[in-house]
Amino acid sequence: MTTDTGTRGELADFLRSRRDRTRPEDHGLPVGRRRAPGLRRAEVAQLAGISVDYYIRLEQGKAARPSPTVLDALARTMRLSADEREHLYLLARAGSPRRRIMVDRVRPGVRQLLGVLEGTPAYVMGRRMDILAWNGAGAALLAEDYLAEPRPPQNFLLFTFGSPRARTLLVDWEAEARQGIAQLRVSAGHYPDDPGITAMVGELSVKSHEFRTWWARHDVQDRGSGRKEFDHPLVGRLSLDYESLRLSDGIDQRLVVYTAPAGGRSVRALERLGAVVREAREARQARQEQEHQRLDEPGSP
Repeated sequence: MTTDTGTRGELADFLRSRRDRTRPEDHGLPVGRRRAPGLRRAEVAQLAGISVDYYIRLEQGKAARPSPTVLDALARTMRLSADEREHLYLLARAGSPRRRIMVDRVRPGVRQLLGVLEGTPAYVMGRRMDILAWNGAGAALLAEDYLAEPRPPQNFLLFTFGSPRARTLLVDWEAEARQGIAQLRVSAGHYPDDPGITAMVGELSVKSHEFRTWWARHDVQDRGSGRKEFDHPLVGRLSLDYESLRLSDGIDQRLVVYTAPAGGRSVRALERLGAVVREAREARQARQEQEHQRLDEPGSP
């Protein structure tokens, strides 16, 4: 379980990372000769209207829970985004109730919706970036094995950093990898006691220098929509818009749906991907029927 001391350490690291990125000139301060490009601790304290000693203790993880007034002042001083501001508040809530860690189960109605969306790549992603449920097109978009029944990777972030195919499938691999880390940071703020998140961060930190480097930046971003570029081995280049829709059952699951911009070549590529899914399904069904017929024949083992 995460202790108050551990939470204070995360808060301290986050504050240091954001102070280092806050430019003095944005506050009308002279740049001069500085050991680091960001603000000095005394400058943050002055701009936020708090004592230098108290801010230093915050960055050392030694201060008690800062008040909302202090947090608002720090967020303004460091020009935090909405996601960063929320993350700051989450890290500062040491001792307050955590979100209950629930088992990731996808509701039958959501699975039915995935079926209705067949032909449009879609899947459900959990708080640890596990891919919990999907439709055929969603599987075909991410699957590594197209000969068997296509299945997406179990976890999008482990796939991104652990599979060589991810670096060719995701055209802007670095941007996607860093966005995945920023999204996991959001979940870690909501669920600091989740052993699954802790284990995954530990595993990736050991296996990937890139993950270690980018995780240490404390980026947080909860993107709900955007565009991704894929270089798919079956249908070529795909430029797809996505919507990441939070499901309304309190389990922090998202329905991710991809669509192709109207009139572009990605529409045709997505149609070809849908045809591949149908052909693969029909071929599997034909093989299964042949096997059943063989087993039903007299004298079959």
